[in-house]
Amino acid sequence: MFNSSFMSNFGRIQASLIISVYKNTRFLEAVLRSLEHQTWKNFEVIISEDGNSTEMREFIATRKFPFPLQHLTQEDLGWRKNKALNRAIQSAKSDWLVFIDGDCVLHPRFMEFHWTLADEKSILAGKRIKLDSETSDRVLSGELSPENMNSEIRKRASFIKKNGGAFVEEGIFIDPKGFLGFLTRLRKMKHLKGCNMSFHRQAIEAINGFDEDYTKPAVGEDADLLWRFEGVGYRLKSVRNLAVQYHLYHKESWTDQEENLALMRKNQEAHRFICKNGLQKL
Repeated sequence: MFNSSFMSNFGRIQASLIISVYKNTRFLEAVLRSLEHQTWKNFEVIISEDGNSTEMREFIATRKFPFPLQHLTQEDLGWRKNKALNRAIQSAKSDWLVFIDGDCVLHPRFMEFHWTLADEKSILAGKRIKLDSETSDRVLSGELSPENMNSEIRKRASFIKKNGGAFVEEGIFIDPKGFLGFLTRLRKMKHLKGCNMSFHRQAIEAINGFDEDYTKPAVGEDADLLWRFEGVGYRLKSVRNLAVQYHLYHKESWTDQEENLALMRKNQEAHRFICKNGLQKL
């Protein structure tokens, strides 16, 4: 554990939770509700909007939040999530940076484990359960609260799978001090998910941030980070079944990833761990 904090009117800020969003305020409302139940609260929230929508601006303006909050926007010129994330890093008031997406509701101990397991030399990496449409609707309506999600998933795992959910085992929280706690030490991570990761500011600065040459979703948000982090000496530390999150159901809108993969392969061949178009323009 390292000592990094910033005092605000809300108290001590020791971590910055960066939430990537684009217009969907219904999902974001459920995510923000889950933040109110966090067992560890010494964090600020940065809503990193890849755009500048009226609906998002009005949503934030009409609500009171029990935590320090920044809302960052940029002109909507197509997918520029990596640029938005770099701007969020530069605006963060703490050195420990936690990243989620605006469709991921959090278990009450999510932030606790992203903080208590933090160390400057590791990249914390977790996963998420993809909820089925029915369970997702119950979360969105407030009928199903984050505190009850663990028992709900245990009881209805088969239903969730049959109804279109996926990665159900990732939605089960395991208390590391409980009799099954040893399982959390066995469940390693080989990949990095941009919706559930955290690291020290020095780590992301060491590779010059997210590469803004990626202008389509996927790869540039996480897979590209991983090989660059590893290239400068960082390693993954798993927070599977500890920092648990619940991905709200929506239709997938995947685009062809070949362009992004080609860019990553080109950079890998050149051993370009430090991107040129990142936090700094090199």
